[in-house]
Amino acid sequence: MSFPKLRPLLATVAAVMVAASTSAYADSKPIRLMVGYAAGGPVDQTARILATPLGEALGTTVVVENKGGAGGTLAGTDVARAKPDGTTLWLAASPTITISPNVMSKMRFDPATDLTPVAPVLSYYNVLMAHPDQPYKNVQELVDYARQNPGKISYGSSGVGASNHLGVLLFAEKAGIDLNHIPYRGNAPAVTDLLGGQINMMMDIVSTATPYLQSGQLRPIAIMAPQRNSSIPDVPTFTEAGLPDLEIGGWYGVYAPKGLPAEEQKRLNEAIRTVLEQPEVKKRLEDLGYENWVGTPEMLAERAAKDRATWATVTKDIQVD
Repeated sequence: MSFPKLRPLLATVAAVMVAASTSAYADSKPIRLMVGYAAGGPVDQTARILATPLGEALGTTVVVENKGGAGGTLAGTDVARAKPDGTTLWLAASPTITISPNVMSKMRFDPATDLTPVAPVLSYYNVLMAHPDQPYKNVQELVDYARQNPGKISYGSSGVGASNHLGVLLFAEKAGIDLNHIPYRGNAPAVTDLLGGQINMMMDIVSTATPYLQSGQLRPIAIMAPQRNSSIPDVPTFTEAGLPDLEIGGWYGVYAPKGLPAEEQKRLNEAIRTVLEQPEVKKRLEDLGYENWVGTPEMLAERAAKDRATWATVTKDIQVD
């Protein structure tokens, strides 16, 4: 017996079931959250705070994957080349999005055109810190020592063109001193060498610097922020130390490959916003000295474009292979 009138209905039901099955399968696929720096650094630290609750919000597992090097751009290159299906994301630090395009002559992707902005995550400021064996305890003593010993003070960074490289560079130019830059493949190895005395000082994000400053393993000099940070309230700003206009901060944002469907972009953005508004996550990030930044993909894109233009002026004389 045949039921011709039922065939269209059955076909529709079958299509819906296949679509639902495909959607459920996509939701269950693990998500790679790429980090462009070594494990243990501030970006990695943030990614691991977000990974579990984000996975729960999306009904899947979020796996943090570190690929350090080239100022964070190696991870970005992988993401730019990945399939735009929502299973590969990048927790990017702003220098890779806004500084690297201005200073790297061989950058393999363009953050402005080869990625899809998904969500802002947080904003931050850097603090300048030194090994406690160094003879300077504040900005003025550091400047005096550097002028008497040009090129003798070494400072580390997470890579040429990174915000903690350019932050010290701007400080040195403003103070009229000559410092020796030692680039690393991330903040974590640079901090390790600073603790061991292989380098003399560096700038680092308040979040990862605070434990070392509070324990006395490293000595704070000044913070590049408009006001003091509650995590390290005794550390003066550069303005207080006599060097105004050194208030340079950064941010983290989540990106996906170019071509991510709008509905997937919206789904991921909503999940990230939900996670950032969770009291426990918010407190953990604030305790590390971060400021939560909950917003839309458009807000992230606008901030990136603005900062990229600013850094283009600052870095006009810097070029990296």
